Amino acid sequence: MNLIVDAVLFLGAAVIAVPLLNRVGLGSVLGYLAAGIVIGPSALGLVGDVENILHFAELGILLLLFLIGLELQPARLWGLRRPIFGMGGAQVIVTGLVLSGIGMLFDLDTGTALVTGFILALSSTAVVVQLLAEKGELRTRMGRVTFSILLFQDMAVIPLLALMPALTLASGLGEVSIEPEAIFFAATAITAVIMTGHFLLPHYLRYVVTSRINELFTISALLVVAGTAALMEFVGLSMALGAFLAGVILSESAYRHALVADIEPFKGLLMGLFFISVGIYVDLGRVLEQPVTVAGLTIGLLLVKGACIFLLARLARQPTLVAGRLAFALPQGGEFAFVLFTAAVANGVVDSEFAGLMILVVSLTMIATPFLHLASQHLFASPTATVQPGQDFDRIERVEDRVIIAGFGRVGQIVGRVFRTCGVGFTAVDYDFERIRVVRRMGIKIYYGDLTRLWLLRAAGADHAEVLICAIDKVDASLQLVDLARKHFPHLKIYARARDRDHAARCVEHGVDRAVRETLGGSLEIASHALQSLGMASADVHETIERFRVHDEAMLHASSHEPEEMHQATDRSRREEAAELEQLFAEDRADLGTGAPNSP
Repeated sequence: MNLIVDAVLFLGAAVIAVPLLNRVGLGSVLGYLAAGIVIGPSALGLVGDVENILHFAELGILLLLFLIGLELQPARLWGLRRPIFGMGGAQVIVTGLVLSGIGMLFDLDTGTALVTGFILALSSTAVVVQLLAEKGELRTRMGRVTFSILLFQDMAVIPLLALMPALTLASGLGEVSIEPEAIFFAATAITAVIMTGHFLLPHYLRYVVTSRINELFTISALLVVAGTAALMEFVGLSMALGAFLAGVILSESAYRHALVADIEPFKGLLMGLFFISVGIYVDLGRVLEQPVTVAGLTIGLLLVKGACIFLLARLARQPTLVAGRLAFALPQGGEFAFVLFTAAVANGVVDSEFAGLMILVVSLTMIATPFLHLASQHLFASPTATVQPGQDFDRIERVEDRVIIAGFGRVGQIVGRVFRTCGVGFTAVDYDFERIRVVRRMGIKIYYGDLTRLWLLRAAGADHAEVLICAIDKVDASLQLVDLARKHFPHLKIYARARDRDHAARCVEHGVDRAVRETLGGSLEIASHALQSLGMASADVHETIERFRVHDEAMLHASSHEPEEMHQATDRSRREEAAELEQLFAEDRADLGTGAPNSP
């Protein structure tokens, strides 16, 4: 009964706090943390068994690392080896030593200072990756560097746990002995995981799939994560390493996407539970009893760690903007602090009172992270537009192409391929440098820049070009470009890619010659094939689809003349539009003497 009551409390607090804080732009992580604080012992006191809840919630971290591993094929992981072992290794070592030195200045003994310094050097993979994923920044330059550092930190948990007895010796509290058997078992376990994952798991998953029992595949996926993690823990290694290793091994499997689809819901639920548990851990009573100490340690950790990360990023020749974003993204303590401080207490390196204070500080820095991330977005420009220090947009030599393509993502590239096939020259411009680097390898001439800047649009040949293809992903930027082109180059024919119906209507309002929704054509093609499979004649299907397209375009243009009414459209107006379209189809069927598709 207590389990059910706790579940109701957790779910109830989450559904209230998460949407509320997410709506004001603070993200879901802070919502979960706030929910935990409210229902925890320090506030309403509705939940008290923090230890058991946190242990269960740690499964969410394992699932997160497994999914991260699935996204990192061995070749891609090898490609990240320099930022992982270079930037990541330097961050852990330098930050750990700096924090340890500060601890010694405050009269901590050597063992306690070293343990505390290196534990606090680790950041929160769970919080940071979740925030970056919500903001769509994992694939940016800053996102890749951040992930590389976090990955090394997760791997560093293993030697930290292994060195705990040595740190006990450093503090003068005991003796340490290195057991060759433990090293052998650890190496054997890692080898067994790699061999099993490479040779046996694909065959097992194929067997599960052929059974055609959907839930069995989900169970098998969870078993892979839990089993690998349990094996790593059994031989004295990190469960997180086991989960990540299993993901990397299966990243080139044919079942990678199916595994992601099955595990993602469990990961989201358990990660939410983990963040709530961290919130419950926050001891507000201690904060009130020692406000100066707690505030000083929390702010001090954020400042010292952030400064170390910024300086190391600049030494690694990262642009200033990227270094600044890193300093704001990674200064918090990490979730492994709960595990490592527990091990430190068990080994006698730190006492339980000090460990409790440090865990409180780590929890508060994790709570501060969403605010820091939000601040960094205002203080620093997006790192997707930064390439090397001081690099500006490309200088575009005089071009005479008849077409300008603004944005060379998935839509712009397809349009460009068609033009190349037809021998039509075009000038492509994009502001995602990583995308540009990939496209240039294909032999396509593309420039790095932002066409919402008048001088660059003119340099791209807007004075004499005939057509502008606006394929920019961001809605506001696309509308800004349309306005700029309409004002200064009215002769241009503008064709815009629209994300959805509202975006298309806004493009029409701003004067594009035609706005094409990226989902409309594919959706109508699917409907066409489905209607034919249901028995409708091909000619009738074509007539129906075209009638729908014409009516939908007419409604879109009509609504664009009344933007306020369109943007504030109610369910009632949507139902009226649907009813009108249904009536139109009914009249068409009556005129043609045809009925609905044949029923099976």
